[in-house]
Amino acid sequence: MTISIELLDELLTGVERPEDLRGDAGLLKELKVRLMERMLGGELTAHLGYEEGKAAPPGQLNRRNGSTTKVLKGQDGAFPVTVPRDRDGSFEPEPVKKGQTRIDGIDDRIIGLYAAGLTVRDIQGHLLDLYGLKVSPDLISRVTDAVLSEVREWQSRALDRMYPIVIFDALRVKIRDADSRTVKNKAVYIALGVTREGVREVLGLWIAENEGAKFWLSVMNELKNRDVQDLLIAVVDGLKGFPEAITAAFPEAMVQTCIVHLVRHSLNFCSWKDRKAVAADLRRIY
Repeated sequence: MTISIELLDELLTGVERPEDLRGDAGLLKELKVRLMERMLGGELTAHLGYEEGKAAPPGQLNRRNGSTTKVLKGQDGAFPVTVPRDRDGSFEPEPVKKGQTRIDGIDDRIIGLYAAGLTVRDIQGHLLDLYGLKVSPDLISRVTDAVLSEVREWQSRALDRMYPIVIFDALRVKIRDADSRTVKNKAVYIALGVTREGVREVLGLWIAENEGAKFWLSVMNELKNRDVQDLLIAVVDGLKGFPEAITAAFPEAMVQTCIVHLVRHSLNFCSWKDRKAVAADLRRIY
């Protein structure tokens, strides 16, 4: 059993600027909270022996008993975590022990645990290193399956019917190959939409070996299948065949080359010694 590399779709959401990743409203903190709560829920299921929403085994008195909110302090500040409870109080969560208020150094390890394409044995090693805890493969399966369900829900969620602006680009990231166990540079392609309220929203992320018109056409069709009916302006990097892929799915969309590529193209028409001054003037134009 290995964890699908598609989990990067969730983990890389919004990694457009440093401030999108960290800070009080950063996506990394939100991701940490959601993953932590999923781990706690999976742990309680293993402790009680039955899934949430289902009946307890006959004769078993101990059951789920709501939850409490605990504020933990870590490297990036304080954040609230919902901790589930059982009736007789025998549930002792390992990731967040009773009375614990600090949890440091968890960011990179949680990302490594859920996104590196590790085997069950590797994950057991991570948990042992992180918590000093020996866990069963069954518990690991429950935890990872719970996270995977959220990833699939995010990937297939319905989108707005119309986006005034959608930016299509790629992020270069290092990804561990689950088969060869080597780290490779791969492109994570991103569709960043701007809503009618002016809010930026990551519509989706995709990993592909080759960036081509055929690949982008499949992305456009996926957006249409998720209820997007129109894009007013699509911002691209000038890839050959890209505008045709967009207009094939959204005939009325206006395709615009991104500002960075427009500036680079414009600078091709001046000498090296003039480029700095020309670039400064182009900033006022674009």
